Amino acid sequence: MKPPLPLSDQQITSALAALPAWRRDGETLTRTYVLPSFLEALAFMQDCAAEIERLNHHPEWTNCYNRLTITLSTHDAGDRITALDVELAKHLEWVSTRFQ
Repeated sequence: MKPPLPLSDQQITSALAALPAWRRDGETLTRTYVLPSFLEALAFMQDCAAEIERLNHHPEWTNCYNRLTITLSTHDAGDRITALDVELAKHLEWVSTRFQ
């Protein structure tokens, strides 16, 4: 299987237009979710786990009480942003709607 290709700057800008809460930080996509409680932050991570595993694309995330910061890049593409990162960001956004 070929590794995913990095997206161009234009492709990243276009993808972020559909993900307004996400931002580009160098060669990563980043977002911080603030959830109502620590337990809901953990539940959010659990609700994302099956899709993360299906994609075999594991985010870097940190959790401090109700704050969850997620950073996405694709290691197989030289730690750059790929369509896989955008796909996962869209899924995370979908999951987050259940916690608002």
